[in-house]
Amino acid sequence: MRSIKLVNIKKSFNGEVILEHFNLTIPSGKFFVILGPSGSGKTTLLRLIGGFETVDEGKIYLDDVDITNVPINKRKINTVFQNYALFPHLDVFENIAYSLRLKKLDNSTIETKVNKVIKIVHLEKHMNKSINQLSGGQKQRVALARAIINEPDVLLLDEPISALDVKLREQMLLELIELQKELQTTFVYITHDQTEALTIADQMIIMNEDGEIAQLGTPKEIYEFPVSSFVAKFIGLANIFKGVFKKHNGQETVEVPGLGIFQVAAGPDKPWAIDGKEILMSIRPEKIDVFKSIPETASNFENHLVGKIVSIIYQGRSTQFSVTLLNNETIQVFEQNDEHIEKEVIKLGDIVNLYWKKNNEVLLEK
Repeated sequence: MRSIKLVNIKKSFNGEVILEHFNLTIPSGKFFVILGPSGSGKTTLLRLIGGFETVDEGKIYLDDVDITNVPINKRKINTVFQNYALFPHLDVFENIAYSLRLKKLDNSTIETKVNKVIKIVHLEKHMNKSINQLSGGQKQRVALARAIINEPDVLLLDEPISALDVKLREQMLLELIELQKELQTTFVYITHDQTEALTIADQMIIMNEDGEIAQLGTPKEIYEFPVSSFVAKFIGLANIFKGVFKKHNGQETVEVPGLGIFQVAAGPDKPWAIDGKEILMSIRPEKIDVFKSIPETASNFENHLVGKIVSIIYQGRSTQFSVTLLNNETIQVFEQNDEHIEKEVIKLGDIVNLYWKKNNEVLLEK
């Protein structure tokens, strides 16, 4: 288990700066995810760590060892690529054994090591098949086995399951989590898919389009407490209202033009929330309760809106409602589908009441 430390990294391509003054520490033994939109520098970052690209400025450390100029084959860092990069002329066993044969290990040692790794990735029944006989998920397991056969200190994964179908992606995510726990190797996983990131990460960063770290934290910290509107919108769905922060009758509030005054909880970590300042108020769709009539529990909520249902999307575990408000803004509301709870039937065109608690809001600087 080794940590990765990037210090004041700068990298440009053809005069275009991709990363500048970039600093990051990836803790040892964790499943660390780098998430961001296309063009944010995710893959460049991974290639720098792996040694496929060189930095213009700065240093890269594996624990306390400077590996900035260490060749790829001496970094104890392996990479699983998006396209698997397998050898089609070799069978599964020989694909996995390839690097061991380059090291000229004896056949007995190679067989022992390969058989051990094949069991880890559940390919025992396929070890003598050609690569062309394998499914996408099986090819991915071969790529993983080949990457871990040399027991790397760090494993880099560059959008490794993006080519798989949805069901297989879900399965592979669970297998990757189990693999990382078993190996206790530092995994660094690149993706633009927020669901993947939230599912597998122990810790993660969100990168913005300028190649900067927008936020670092656990998946829960980033989802529940985004530090900017960019993060709030990039991770999941967020309803964001623009208003003015005001102290109203001793209460902290945000006044949203055309909608009203809403109670909020700024807290000491929001020193910029001062009276009269323009501010953003974010609320996740699942934090809003929707009712056709005013419920008996209405007094449990500090905030209330009225709107009209303009769209209903059934999503299995939940239903997504699009609701148009008095100011003609449309917000999203998720309701869990629980067959054991009797609920009002909500239809297109219904006027509904929306309720939420102030502690479920997140205040963001405008």
